[in-house]
Amino acid sequence: MNFTNTLKKLGTPFFESENCAIYCGDSLSLLSMLDSETVDLTVTSPPYNIGKEYEDPKALPEYLNWCEEWINEIHRSTTKNGAFWLNLGYLSVPKRAKAIPIPYLLWDRIPFFLVQEVVWNYGAGVAGRKFLSPRNEKLLWYVKDEEQYIFNLDEVRDKNVKYPNQKKNGKLKCNPLGKNPSDVWQMPKVTSGQNRSSKERTPHPAQFPEQLIDRIIKMSSNQGDLIIDPFLGSGTTAVVALANNRKVIGFELDPNYCTFAVKRIQNLTSNGLQGRLFDGV
Repeated sequence: MNFTNTLKKLGTPFFESENCAIYCGDSLSLLSMLDSETVDLTVTSPPYNIGKEYEDPKALPEYLNWCEEWINEIHRSTTKNGAFWLNLGYLSVPKRAKAIPIPYLLWDRIPFFLVQEVVWNYGAGVAGRKFLSPRNEKLLWYVKDEEQYIFNLDEVRDKNVKYPNQKKNGKLKCNPLGKNPSDVWQMPKVTSGQNRSSKERTPHPAQFPEQLIDRIIKMSSNQGDLIIDPFLGSGTTAVVALANNRKVIGFELDPNYCTFAVKRIQNLTSNGLQGRLFDGV
């Protein structure tokens, strides 16, 4: 993968720095410009089609068709051992469902191989009155090749082991680097509010926590790899990718969100934090 040539194909970016470029424009159009098998990892969360300020809701069939289109472009541009991590929430279907996970509606339209569904469990959220209070979102871990893909387990092991020195037949029962973090990740959301706002908070209403993206990037890519986020939002994927010595390209339709992302990237690099690890941030 030649990062410079990839940027030339995409045209003039909204922002560019070493190993990073942000483009303000339509993700589907920009994805179609990428060469095949050039992206090592895509991490993203597209609009959920539920009327948020950053989306223009479509009829459900139109929305699902649109998702299929951009996901196909990601599949085409992903390297043979590359991965695609997708975060999609819930939407309502009149007379059928109050809140159905969107991936359930897309399962047969995604050309990648599904390795696993990861449950992201967080503490804060909506309080339910006629339903249980929602406290999770799904992360779908897809790969291009079901047999050959990057999985850096040692990079993401959970060091919080209750009995780290316990032995059986003279051998440690637990890996000294920690335990497998499992498919349920308990990480706080990025919160807002005068007294409880997260340090990393931006004005974006649906911001990824750095800790969440950090685990994905460490687990599913190597240093120097190219990471893409076609719905960059506040720029979390870009910030974490750079901090972990990856190259990154982000697409974002809203110029205000692009500006938020640029400020976070500039703050990272100006403070000499490029290369630091987000360990429990």
